[in-house]
Amino acid sequence: QVQLVESGGGLVQAGGSLRLSCAASGGIFSTYYMGWFRQAPGKEREFVAGISWNGGSTSYADSVNGRFTISRNNAKNTVNLRMNSLKPEDTAVYYCAARVAPYSGYVPQRYDYWGQGTQVTVSS
Repeated sequence: QVQLVESGGGLVQAGGSLRLSCAASGGIFSTYYMGWFRQAPGKEREFVAGISWNGGSTSYADSVNGRFTISRNNAKNTVNLRMNSLKPEDTAVYYCAARVAPYSGYVPQRYDYWGQGTQVTVSS
């Protein structure tokens, strides 16, 4: 069983930055495709960013491309999301997710394990 724990959320002004972290335990982290998703009130959970098992390939939603950076450290079993130039529309609960199959995934149904989420609020 894989456990994922997110941290680093909070309240920030528009234009500011935050760094989210996700610590994994159990399983074989270094083989998983990892993703970040977010869900705003009244909206569906949406893909934000993903990273391949070795960090060699990354993907981003158009809405965050150029502002967010995903990275991972397999030695520490962590995946991070650096968020710059934050906008009020980035406000959401952010979730870390692990996909056992080593392929990219852009929908929540492709992922096997989820963290509990961390709130990010961007004020205008």
